[in-house]
Amino acid sequence: MSRIGKKPVPIPSGVTIAFADDVVTVNGPKGTLTKAVSPEVTIAVNNDEVVVSPVNQTKLSQSLWGTFASHLSNMVTGVTDGFVKKLIIEGVGYRAETQGSTLVMQLGYSHPIEMEIPKGLEVSVEKNQVSISGIDKEVVGQFAAEVRSKRKPEPYKGKGIRYEDEIIRRKEGKKSA
Repeated sequence: MSRIGKKPVPIPSGVTIAFADDVVTVNGPKGTLTKAVSPEVTIAVNNDEVVVSPVNQTKLSQSLWGTFASHLSNMVTGVTDGFVKKLIIEGVGYRAETQGSTLVMQLGYSHPIEMEIPKGLEVSVEKNQVSISGIDKEVVGQFAAEVRSKRKPEPYKGKGIRYEDEIIRRKEGKKSA
């Protein structure tokens, strides 16, 4: 039994949810999100809540039950509040800036790194902090992970790109004799 799947997803005011042809559409003040739903789960939209239930008692159906309940909850949160990931750039000469729909970073390589910002995301840069925001949690998290992967934080000096709440375990350097 899925603990997450058992709980109904509340629908706040200003949000509408439609389910037709194995596609769920969530419409809210910040935008619209759609997601294809597996035939292993069913979605029932009541007055002010959405209930996700498995079609049968197979292992696949049981595992997708909680997954789609979480997806639905994230979609509702996205169209009402949105999601934000903040990255901190640490290192001498490391910096980032946005140029149109491109994020340009200087990360100690011989060349600047340019990344195309996906549609639906907003990227803002203030000093050494990059804020990535949007309504789709998966897209925000994926783009943040791709930016971080360009220069992961290293454990000796802490240089690189890290999440705002990430803690880097520092190592001691070489000992002089």
